[in-house]
Amino acid sequence: MAESTVQGQKAVGGVDGGADGKAAPGTAAAKPAGQAKPAGPGLGEVFLQDEPTPQLVSTRRRIVTGSILGVLTVNFLMFLRFFFPRTLFEPKTVFRIGYPADFGFGVDTKFQNQYRIWVVRNAEGLFIIYARCTHLGCTPDWKASENKFKCPCHGSGYDSEGINFEGPAPRPMDRAHVEIDPEGQIVVDTSRLYSWPKGEKSHFGDEGAILKV
Repeated sequence: MAESTVQGQKAVGGVDGGADGKAAPGTAAAKPAGQAKPAGPGLGEVFLQDEPTPQLVSTRRRIVTGSILGVLTVNFLMFLRFFFPRTLFEPKTVFRIGYPADFGFGVDTKFQNQYRIWVVRNAEGLFIIYARCTHLGCTPDWKASENKFKCPCHGSGYDSEGINFEGPAPRPMDRAHVEIDPEGQIVVDTSRLYSWPKGEKSHFGDEGAILKV
């Protein structure tokens, strides 16, 4: 009876680890209480997982570098802009319009948009009217059916020679300097104008105001 009891205690000791606390061969060692492994990753593992990869670091560097270079480029271009002030390029004041034989009697308006002039040829010769109303500077229109220039701004009217006869225009339209170059072409200079001031002597007969052709 006593012997069977001792054997039973040995058997129990073999399963539970025995009196000396050692595990029996082939069995896992029991883990001390309070030292169970956490279910999730440890604190060190979390930091390792959040550390950016080399590719991400390289991308961020490129974005920052590109932004800085963009700002510097814009500022540099703005700095250079001060050396190129805004200017309006006016059309040439001296130019050729062809040969006298290219123009028949009457009013030719083909240079109105490009040079703001009309070429007029009559029995007296060939002259150039500068297409600017003497009232407020608008550009009149040639009305071939009415044989007159009509200003669309305030209704001033001029005959085919640019002489005012109706509306608020105070005097005739100016004429540009005209001459023949060595090649026989007509050269016009709109920086040299001939006028007929109100109540004064006309300059339309001055040399350079008309070509005797």
